[in-house]
Amino acid sequence: MSSDRPTLNVPSGAEWKPGFDQASATDAWIATVPASDRAKSDAYFEGGYWIEFGGTVIAVLVAWLLLASRASARWRDWSEAKFRRPFAATLLYAAGFMLAWALLMLPWDFYTGYIREHRFGMSNHDLAGFLGDWGKELGVSLVLGSLAIAGIYAVVRRVGRRWVAWATGVTAAFLVVMIVISPVFIRPLFNDYHPLAAGPLRDRILALAAENRIPAKDVYWFDASRQTKRVSANVSGLFGTMRISLNDNLLNGASEPEIAAVMAHEMGHYVLDHGLKHVLSFTLVIGFGFWIVDRSFGAIRRRYGVRWGVRGLNDTAGLPLALAILTVVLYVLTPVTNSIIRVAENDADAFGLEAAREPQGFAAVAMRISNYRKIAPSTLEEMVFFDHPSGRTRVERSMRWLATHPPKAP
Repeated sequence: MSSDRPTLNVPSGAEWKPGFDQASATDAWIATVPASDRAKSDAYFEGGYWIEFGGTVIAVLVAWLLLASRASARWRDWSEAKFRRPFAATLLYAAGFMLAWALLMLPWDFYTGYIREHRFGMSNHDLAGFLGDWGKELGVSLVLGSLAIAGIYAVVRRVGRRWVAWATGVTAAFLVVMIVISPVFIRPLFNDYHPLAAGPLRDRILALAAENRIPAKDVYWFDASRQTKRVSANVSGLFGTMRISLNDNLLNGASEPEIAAVMAHEMGHYVLDHGLKHVLSFTLVIGFGFWIVDRSFGAIRRRYGVRWGVRGLNDTAGLPLALAILTVVLYVLTPVTNSIIRVAENDADAFGLEAAREPQGFAAVAMRISNYRKIAPSTLEEMVFFDHPSGRTRVERSMRWLATHPPKAP
């Protein structure tokens, strides 16, 4: 971990002076990114639109393969033969299903998460590291995902046609558990966390936390540089599991004003309860997806159920079908979920500017992450495809804040 702190370089057109113009200052910050870099980041980000569509199509094809080959039905029969208790049989089926699903999706995940990331210069992962993290993700999914699936099927068997509301409630509880356990038990599986060394930076971050009534006693950094070139930080957790952390790319590569801006933004998420609000919002979205599954599953089963060996909605052999329907619904609702996240990010941006009072640092970070986010999309494009504000939107906000909060004279 480097002890040398980079300095913040503000372009001359964005410096505060009499007659400061926020539009010209925004353009000056945008101009710090070379045209070739902007073209590359635009290509990377716009390619993500097709990645989301392609992932949906491939997921539906994988589900069809598991159904049409009767692999799902055979695995259900084997699981039920091993365990008479429905919950235990479902748990076994879910584990096998998730393993098969992960292996069938691995070529696509390898292309999107390894080949494409290296092609655009975003990844530091070697092949062994990528496969190791993939295996860890699979292990976590086998444990937590199997329990979630078994829990939902237990609800379906018990309450029948009222399953949508009950399964939605189970989903909400599961999401809350994930928020609680993730900082302490899951993230350390993928990265090493270390207390940030005592010094002015740590003191400033803890002072920001104290000013905003965040009960933090320490700050952690983690070694994300072994996987990616991206900068990130988070303030997450509930019920005593809260943790403030930033990755080493941000810690070693950014100036103190940039780090303060990022950490204040992340504290905004915590103070504004975005974690719980996201649980509520995404639970409603998933609940709508469950409702669509309930409405469409029966018609599809009546046509293909005998051929696939699917007995009904409460039959685990039909899980690939239910998952395919849910995947399509969530893809169609992508603009909705993007907007939910983007609104929260805008709120956290506003909070962070007021808390850290580092508009230039905020603008610098917006340009720093422009290597993987399109800087200046159209208004419609940003509304549909962006789950965070664009770089231009963020710089405009920071320069507007600076225009109304001029620096005080020494």
